[in-house]
Amino acid sequence: MSSSTVTFLGAAGTVTGSRFLVRSSGRRLLVDCGLYQGERDLRRRNWQPFPVDPASLDAVVLSHAHLDHCGYLPALVKEGFAGPVWATPGTAALAAIVLRDSAHLQEEDAAVARAGGYSKHDPPMPLYDAADAENALRLFQPVGFGQPVAVGGDVAFSLSRAGHILGSSSVRVTTSGGTALFSGDLGRAAHPLLRAREDPPAADTVVVESTYGDRRHPSPEVGHEAFADAVRRTISRGGSVLVPAFAVDRTQIVLHELGVMQRAGRIPQVPIYVDSPMGLAAIDVYRRPDLAAELRPDARDWFDAVPAVHEARTPEESMRLNQPGTSCIIVSASGMASGGRVVHHLAHMLGERRHCVVLTGYQAIGTRGRALVDGARQIKVHGRYVPVRAEVVMDDEFSVHADADDVVAWLRRLPEPPSTVYVVHGEREASRALAERVRDELDWCAVVPELGEVVRLA
Repeated sequence: MSSSTVTFLGAAGTVTGSRFLVRSSGRRLLVDCGLYQGERDLRRRNWQPFPVDPASLDAVVLSHAHLDHCGYLPALVKEGFAGPVWATPGTAALAAIVLRDSAHLQEEDAAVARAGGYSKHDPPMPLYDAADAENALRLFQPVGFGQPVAVGGDVAFSLSRAGHILGSSSVRVTTSGGTALFSGDLGRAAHPLLRAREDPPAADTVVVESTYGDRRHPSPEVGHEAFADAVRRTISRGGSVLVPAFAVDRTQIVLHELGVMQRAGRIPQVPIYVDSPMGLAAIDVYRRPDLAAELRPDARDWFDAVPAVHEARTPEESMRLNQPGTSCIIVSASGMASGGRVVHHLAHMLGERRHCVVLTGYQAIGTRGRALVDGARQIKVHGRYVPVRAEVVMDDEFSVHADADDVVAWLRRLPEPPSTVYVVHGEREASRALAERVRDELDWCAVVPELGEVVRLA
């Protein structure tokens, strides 16, 4: 029997940068190819040479289209990777939006830094550009859930539904030396739009996420009342509500819930703007007939129930929202306020007490969103500090990440105990807490791996 290994090239001790290398009989499969986000020390890892020669990789398989799972792919291609990139049709469609937007932001941030003179690089350069993103997208090969794919040699994989965002999957890799199941990002037991995650298949080794490894989500019966109350308060004082929301999945869910609130009379009938070309493009993907099978049967007409949405597509339309003439709700990316148009809105709105910012999910350490959640009195935007006088509200109900209870419940559904569970994709305290629960409640071997650590599959 050959020796098959997993190397943890990312998301070890941190919640971003998911990259796992499976090696067996001379073959190399990279599971996820994520971008590091958050603190500066983490972002600097994106600029370090990839630990193995990208040209030596046989293939990449993506669990889903969020930036921290697919966003490094154009850089990998720029450095020499030329193999297939396997993903579900939903992931492939959303990744096209995500990677093009990421390349644009990389180029834009470099240009702003160049003009402002506040970068340590001379001259400031993007990690990758639009051409690199297009080169990466040409490598995509769609694969359906449950369809076995032979990578080469003794390495193969199949995907199962993870219920996190459209197209999201868990990846089961088989080799002659053992099997490994990579959870990807798991969805909660119930998603407002998507069908539920599938039970996990058997595997010798399980690599599981721990974004909320030390937390439980609030009861779903609360019904986003904190959000609704913030909207009512803000509109009554003549302000507007800014909702930083990830373009993929979160924007769609926020619009769905705003529609529910307005139809029930819980919030005023004020204009709702989507100021995110990427978010608008993702809405189109969620409405594609060929992907409708991923949606819950009762949610396949979800957009028809959303109130009239005003689209801010051009930069000029976006700029007009910096000083809205009337109270409104602005939904804009990115969800952690780490880039995109929402940063410009924060610069103009945070200084006024009449406005409100509603954060709708996990905020990684080092992001502007996390600083706001932690009570920052000022945040840095494009080289300048902006005072925080606006109200800041956190609504944890929007998260479509499995919490600790969800993850343990998913693990319990494994047909048989794995030899080892490796806990990744979480801040170190969250990963340690989840590993301890796995040991205590399931009596399984659970480990929080170190970055660069190599382990055998069986």
